[in-house]
Amino acid sequence: MIFSANAASPASTNMGAFFDIDGTLLPAPSLEWRFASYLLARDEIRGMNIARWLAHRATALLLTPRVFLEADKCYLANLRESFAADWESSLAIDSHAADSLLFFTAGIERISWHLAQGHRVFFISGTLAPLARVIAKHFRGAVGVCATELEVRDERWTGKLAGEHLSGVAKVRAIRSLAWKHDFSLACSYAYGNDVTDGPMLNVVGHAVAVNPSKHLACLAEDRGWQVRKWAGLQATRDKNSARLIPAKETR
Repeated sequence: MIFSANAASPASTNMGAFFDIDGTLLPAPSLEWRFASYLLARDEIRGMNIARWLAHRATALLLTPRVFLEADKCYLANLRESFAADWESSLAIDSHAADSLLFFTAGIERISWHLAQGHRVFFISGTLAPLARVIAKHFRGAVGVCATELEVRDERWTGKLAGEHLSGVAKVRAIRSLAWKHDFSLACSYAYGNDVTDGPMLNVVGHAVAVNPSKHLACLAEDRGWQVRKWAGLQATRDKNSARLIPAKETR
């Protein structure tokens, strides 16, 4: 199915477009891993501390590894929340640099297409909200963010979540809340995800797209008749002078 940037969309302002980030818009490693690596390189958190943290919680980690790692952010305890802004400043905007932040080209084009149609675009991600907001800035403030919030006291992270981790059905709750707030139809809306945990989010909209899907999501997409897209090429969204959204192109 071909979507043209110039094609008309019925009731376009009554639609939303929801994008997962890690693995959908950005290739591995995850945003949180990139951020943790930045903190480690600056000696803000120590590898030995992380090793001890994991050792002390080995039982929980073995029983429910994904749930545990999503919920426990104590490695960030007592760190200044301004580190997120420091990390943003450290990111290279030269697309040839090793520390540049590169997006899947087709993902940028899809966001551009949705914005050109007047759709409301949101990042719906389990990643840390301060990091997701950094990514949203690459799109000139045109993209909203719903992600995992961290508890803050005295401008420092406590290592606890402020609310729930935004994954699975939590993404559905966030999307439904946005649809009610902005008065758009989920039956007419789009969602993009790469992992089986994005399945509930894809299932709640009328246009579901599995991007570079995991094995389990690919099976689910085939069963539900969802679109499957392979995104490969990478590019930056900014030049050296200013944030610049790549013009929308015709894309599949």
